[in-house]
Amino acid sequence: MDMTPQDVMEFLQTTARSVGAEIASPWFYLQFGLILAATGIASATQAAVRARVDVGSLAMGWPAPLRHFVRVLVGSASTATFTLLMIVSRIAMYHATWPSRSYLLMVAAKLGLAWLVIRLVTSVLRNAFLVKLVSVTAWLVAALSITGELNAAVDMLDSVAIVLGDLRLTPLLVLKAGALLIVALWLTNIASNFIESRINRATDLTPSIQVLLVKMIRMGLLAVAIVIALGAVGINLSALAVFSGAVGVGIGIGLQKIVANFISGIILLADKSVKPGDLVTIGDNTGRISAMKTRYISVAAGDGREFLIPNEDLVTQKVVNWTYTDKNTLVKIPFGTNYDADPRLVCKLAAETAAAHPRAQKGKPPNSILTEFAEAGMKFSLTFWIADPDGMDNVKSDVMLALWEAFKREGIRVPYPVREIRVRGGALPVETTVEVPS
Repeated sequence: MDMTPQDVMEFLQTTARSVGAEIASPWFYLQFGLILAATGIASATQAAVRARVDVGSLAMGWPAPLRHFVRVLVGSASTATFTLLMIVSRIAMYHATWPSRSYLLMVAAKLGLAWLVIRLVTSVLRNAFLVKLVSVTAWLVAALSITGELNAAVDMLDSVAIVLGDLRLTPLLVLKAGALLIVALWLTNIASNFIESRINRATDLTPSIQVLLVKMIRMGLLAVAIVIALGAVGINLSALAVFSGAVGVGIGIGLQKIVANFISGIILLADKSVKPGDLVTIGDNTGRISAMKTRYISVAAGDGREFLIPNEDLVTQKVVNWTYTDKNTLVKIPFGTNYDADPRLVCKLAAETAAAHPRAQKGKPPNSILTEFAEAGMKFSLTFWIADPDGMDNVKSDVMLALWEAFKREGIRVPYPVREIRVRGGALPVETTVEVPS
C-alpha cells in the first residue's frame, strides 16, 4: 500500500505524541536512571573480565563449538551483564507497580538480548565489515519489531517507488535484495572454498587446470546466487535490460582493459602456457609465478618484491618460460685466456670444473669449446646443464670462481689490456697505446 505525504505526517505526529506522553511521566526518569546505572555496571564488568580472564586460553580442551560460544560470551560480557540487569529490574518493577511503568526496561532488556544473540550468530563470519553491516542491520530490524514500529517502517519504505518499465523500485526492495545478496554471496563463498580445497587436492590435475576450474566454478556460483537473490525479491531479470545496455556502453568506453585482462586470464589458464610455479622472464622482470588472478599474475622476484603483471601483457608480449616443458636449464659461461695457454688444457679444465659442481647434471657432461682467436686472446665458451633454473646466477658464480682457482694452479693467465701513456716534450700532445700481454 502506497503512503501519501499526509499519512507520513500523521504517523510522525502520532509517534511524537506517544514519546511526549512517555517523557512526561516520572516513571520514565526512574527507568532511564536504572538504564544508565546498568550501563555503568556493565562497562565496569567488561573491564574486570578483560583484566582477569585470558580469552586465548579460556575453555581449552572443550569441544570447538562450546569453546567458541564461551569466548564470544566473555567478549560480550558488558552486553550480557546489561541484559541481565534489565531483566531483573523489569521483573522487580513489574511486581511492584503497574506493568506499563516498566515498559522502557522491557524494551532495553529485549534490545540487549537481541544484540547478544546477533553477536553470537555473526561470530561465525570472518569479514569484519560484513559482521558490522549484518549486526547493525539485524539490530535495527529487531529494534523496530520490539517497539512495534516495524510494519509502519516497512510501509514507509515501500511507499516511495521509481518505476522502470515493469520494475517497481523501492527502498524496501533494494534493502531486501541487498540482504539476500549478502547471504547468497556468503553461502557461495563457503561453497566455492570447499570445492577449491577439493580441487587443489586432486593430484591428477595440473595447477593451471585447477585455477581455471576454481575460477569457472566461482563465477558460475556467483551468477546463480545473483539470479536466485533477485528472483526471490520479485525482480524480473528481463526488466534489467536497460542496465545491461548501460554496462555494455561502459565497457565500450572505459573498461576495455579490464575486460581484455579478464579474457586474457581465461586464455592463459586454458592454453597452459604459464602456470603457478613457472619461472618466467617478462621484459626485465624475472621470477616465479606465485598466483594467477582474474586481472593479473603475481611474479615473485625472490628478493621480497612481487611484480603484478596484467594478463594482457602475457598474451601480447614475448614471455620466456624457463619451465614450460622442461626444467632442465643450460648454463653458458664465456671466458678468455692469453695465447700462452694450451687451448686443449683450458677446455679440459673448464669441463672438469663444471662437472665438479654439485648441481651439474651427471647424465649431460659439460662442454667447453674454443670460439675465437681475438686480438686480446683466445675466447672460450663453457656450457653445462642443471636440473632447475633456480639460483642459476649462483651456480655460474661458483663455477667461475672454481675456474679461476684452476687457472691459477696451472699458471694460465686471463688477458687484460695494459695502457701506456707517453708524453712528448713534457707537454701535449699525449700518445696512448694499448698493449696486451701475450
